[in-house]
Amino acid sequence: MTNKNTNIGSFNFRFLSKNTIIIGAKIIISAGLLYYLISSVEYNQIILALKEANIAIIGIVILLGVLNIFLQYSKWRLTCVEVLAVNDKLKIFRSLFFGFSAGIITPLRIGEYFGRGIEFRDKSIIQVTVATLIDKFFPLLMVASLGSASSLIFIYFYYNVSIYIVLALFILIFTFFYLLIILLLSNKFWNSILFSKLNSSVKLKPFLEKLRIFESLDRTYFFKMLVISFLFYSCFLIQYALLVSAFSNHFDFVHYLWAANLIMFTKTIIPPISFGELGIREGASVFFITQMGETASIGFNASILLFIINLLIPALIGVGMFLRKNDK
Repeated sequence: MTNKNTNIGSFNFRFLSKNTIIIGAKIIISAGLLYYLISSVEYNQIILALKEANIAIIGIVILLGVLNIFLQYSKWRLTCVEVLAVNDKLKIFRSLFFGFSAGIITPLRIGEYFGRGIEFRDKSIIQVTVATLIDKFFPLLMVASLGSASSLIFIYFYYNVSIYIVLALFILIFTFFYLLIILLLSNKFWNSILFSKLNSSVKLKPFLEKLRIFESLDRTYFFKMLVISFLFYSCFLIQYALLVSAFSNHFDFVHYLWAANLIMFTKTIIPPISFGELGIREGASVFFITQMGETASIGFNASILLFIINLLIPALIGVGMFLRKNDK
């Protein structure tokens, strides 16, 4: 019995040590990236942009941050009802914030999957993980489709790529995402010979078995998730565009929305090697916003403030909720 406890303790120690090293590495990488960006942007420009910012517009962005969280909650609640058969609104709300807190400090934000499961003690980690994967699939679909389209427009206007190549890629991207949605909604696909053959693969089978959850999802749920995910993604884009307007005192809103789309796409395709994706998002923001005629300091400030409003504050609230829960 003693040996068994010793082995478990040793395993937990190694697991915690590994996680501590990874989290520490991410913090160091984030600090390094931010230091590089701040030194490149110039500290005085950052402070000047903050002093001259339009406070009223920043206030609107903070209010939109509340809407952002509400849309995430609505999306997660739909998934909990459909996939986990959980209807308790308070539990769903708390699980969302626990996910914010755990996700911001873990590699690939994997802690969010475990964080959301804290509130659902009667559900297995696998059940909550699958539900979270489904919940995150729909915003990812928005980022991938709209982001790839925005990227094609960007390379056409800024790198003089042939219009024929761009149009061909547009058609390819549209066809891919159209077929993906059709396949996910089609029972015929899940029962087809092709899927059966793919499912016989030892390597693909675990992944495809998880995908089969889409077969049982209600079509109304599917379309509701698409709509809410689009609103959630649009809310983020508008927040970023407003922050750029607040710091620059210019209102080239269409270009700022475009830049926000490109930033989200870039952040998604680059592996999250830093704490809360700090540095990667700011670097992308600086690059794209300067391409569109604004200064680097404006891109940096808009991105870092959006991180604070949408990620850091909800994560801190989640920590407070967790500590309060444990005190009871």
